[in-house]
Amino acid sequence: MEVVAGLIQMGCYDIDAGDFSGFTPLAWAAHNGHEQLVKTLLGWEEVSPDKPDNGGKTPLMHASSSGQAGVVKILLEREEVNPDKPNKWGRTPLSYAASSGHEEVVKILLAREDVNPVKPDGDYRTPLTYAASSGHEGVVKILLEREEVNPDKPNKWGRTPLSYAASSGHEEVVKILLEREEVNPDKLDEWGLTPLRHAASFGHEGVVKILLEREEVNPEQPDYSGKTPLLRATEQGHEKVAALLRARKAVIPRTI
Repeated sequence: MEVVAGLIQMGCYDIDAGDFSGFTPLAWAAHNGHEQLVKTLLGWEEVSPDKPDNGGKTPLMHASSSGQAGVVKILLEREEVNPDKPNKWGRTPLSYAASSGHEEVVKILLAREDVNPVKPDGDYRTPLTYAASSGHEGVVKILLEREEVNPDKPNKWGRTPLSYAASSGHEEVVKILLEREEVNPDKLDEWGLTPLRHAASFGHEGVVKILLEREEVNPEQPDYSGKTPLLRATEQGHEKVAALLRARKAVIPRTI
């Protein structure tokens, strides 16, 4: 800390210059949670508190993605910092915090009126989708408390938060989502795959059991290539999943 302050005072370094990735000293300090250093850097007029790196990731995004709640609070005190600014892929600080499961940071960001809890990225993936995909139950619950959040919102490929949670085997997140009436447990994506089909394909026995408890779920629903969950589970060698599906009288379609 003292060394950095000394170098700044000596004018030996451009304190707002980026490295080969465009990361500034502030971005590095923010990412690693060095709160005092962040305060020191922000005390210099030459430092831009919202300067993006080569990928459009701001210091706030770096702090959010690594769960540095203290740094997030410090940065949000600056008027120049846009708490909902997207990077080149359309991802926001909230999106990064949600995908990494940092509940405190998520709460801090959602407390801001200028943060959109349902803002999609370039692939139309929302913060909820990222949280569900990564299995962060706490973040999923926090986001679902917001009226603006659609728990069944599909992305550009028609995949919903439930679809991602099912394909990743996150049983608790699947249960949380299925508690919502708006969630369609048998929704098809762009390829005709249902949450059950995704779970069966990856051998997630627990998720398959949960989904099969729902009457709306068709265990024999073929995708657009004609493959049912049972056929796909059998192809992949997921014997326990195949047994569960057979118990629901799912039958592998005959091929010519």
